[in-house]
Amino acid sequence: MITISISEQRLYHRRETGVWHSYPVSTASRGSGNQRDSLQTPLGRHRICARVGEDMPEGTAFIGREPIGFFDPEHDDPGRDWILSRILWLDGMQLGTNKRGAVDTKSRYIYIHGTHEEDRLGSPASHGCIRMANDDVIELFDLTHIGEHVIIRR
Repeated sequence: MITISISEQRLYHRRETGVWHSYPVSTASRGSGNQRDSLQTPLGRHRICARVGEDMPEGTAFIGREPIGFFDPEHDDPGRDWILSRILWLDGMQLGTNKRGAVDTKSRYIYIHGTHEEDRLGSPASHGCIRMANDDVIELFDLTHIGEHVIIRR
């Protein structure tokens, strides 16, 4: 199970073996909220519905969950919220809170993913997703499975 604490800007992963992993993250600069187009990080119970990027090199950039090459800090727009290295796509599990309608996490394309702004981890800076260091998201990706539960709390 994965727990994301917005107040701590940390992601905790507890494996079935009882081993805990803790990673710094960056959630939304606009805080928490489940409304579509809010650019906020959704709260509540979720599950991983897709895993994207297995075996891709670190720094692979994705658009629409498709690899487009490598992030190049010399040429790529640093103001864009780049999705790098791996994607864990989240799907809400609470009808009316984060599933269906204007609060649907999956249709908001909320991911746990790598970022080009690793220096901003530990403080809110994303457009709603949960950003991680690229080596951390690769490690987490390798430890997770589709259907794994993710709790996002304040």
